[in-house]
Amino acid sequence: MFLALLELRAARGRFLLMGSVVVLVAALVGIVSGFTTGLGDDTVSALRRLPATHVAFSSGSESDQFARSLVDVRTADGWSREKGADATPLGVTITRGTTGRGTEVDLAAFGIAPGAFTDPGADAGEPLAATRPHGVVVSRRLVDEGVRIGDTLVIDRLGIRLDVIGSTGRSSYGHVPAAYVTTDTWRQIRFTAPGARGTGAAELPVQYSAMALRLPAGTTTAALDEADRRHDTSTVPLETAFTAAPGYDGERLTMTSIQTFLFLIAPLVVGAFFAVWTVQRTPELALLRAMGASRRRLLGHTLTQAAVVVATGTAVGAALAAGLGMLVGEKVPFSLPAGTLVATMAAVALVGLAGSALTLRRVTTVDPMTMLGAGR
Repeated sequence: MFLALLELRAARGRFLLMGSVVVLVAALVGIVSGFTTGLGDDTVSALRRLPATHVAFSSGSESDQFARSLVDVRTADGWSREKGADATPLGVTITRGTTGRGTEVDLAAFGIAPGAFTDPGADAGEPLAATRPHGVVVSRRLVDEGVRIGDTLVIDRLGIRLDVIGSTGRSSYGHVPAAYVTTDTWRQIRFTAPGARGTGAAELPVQYSAMALRLPAGTTTAALDEADRRHDTSTVPLETAFTAAPGYDGERLTMTSIQTFLFLIAPLVVGAFFAVWTVQRTPELALLRAMGASRRRLLGHTLTQAAVVVATGTAVGAALAAGLGMLVGEKVPFSLPAGTLVATMAAVALVGLAGSALTLRRVTTVDPMTMLGAGR
């Protein structure tokens, strides 16, 4: 151990260079992990916030279900009467609106029944109520973009006027801030033709994007299949419904692929460095063997150096990634919780040490006769 640390000090330039590479790799992995989590939250945080266990879509909608699925009133009533199930209609659509002060915003309109388990309530102002059918509760992201309680939000091309009565936590769908309206108002937004002003909810189809379900723990696949056959729907767990959000699968695949390649690069870079380092100090290792040092001691010597370099570089990289998260704040979709950061950095350290292990065979097979003139 002492000799390993002395060697680190004597060759600090080379070890600092290698440590810098580990720092950059660890920081990049942490940053990519933060963007992966942040982009996922920015895409499905409104869905993740729903206190539902499952979502039932209409049969035949295989992809982009929230845009393609339409559950009629007969199906909605059937699920509402399903024994042991707590079911409520859910509407989801993306639109655009303008406040009376000229603030233009995109919003993901979530149609919910006031008082249902999907109702998010309000952190400020008032929650949705049947007595205020054109009220809207906006997420904090819309508040950050300039929407205020008391504003009137006019949906573009439809002329539907919504009164901002409250605000709730940060939530979004498809990178668009969420806004919560009643199911009747959602139907007006979803089914009113552009330019057809004044169309009432009673004149529009009574259909919804899906049914949000709370099913008892232990509900079997067979029971769900039987219920789906009765109601002509396709039921999936809430986590699976995340894939119905626009861009969710593609973004996760892209970011995960980048992260995977970084995990592959890290052991190769670390292994290459220690392979060269081992070749350069072969005479010293042979001398130690000739003086009676065991293979086990030489292995400990090498692994100590690798552990110091990899652990220090990973720690500094983690600090850089966390610092970036604090710097960007809420300006970009970046989220790096402490648990995720620790798990990611632990993985980086492990693959880095695995790379250094590639050089152990050369350490254990060094010939002590090298220093005793066997090469002459």
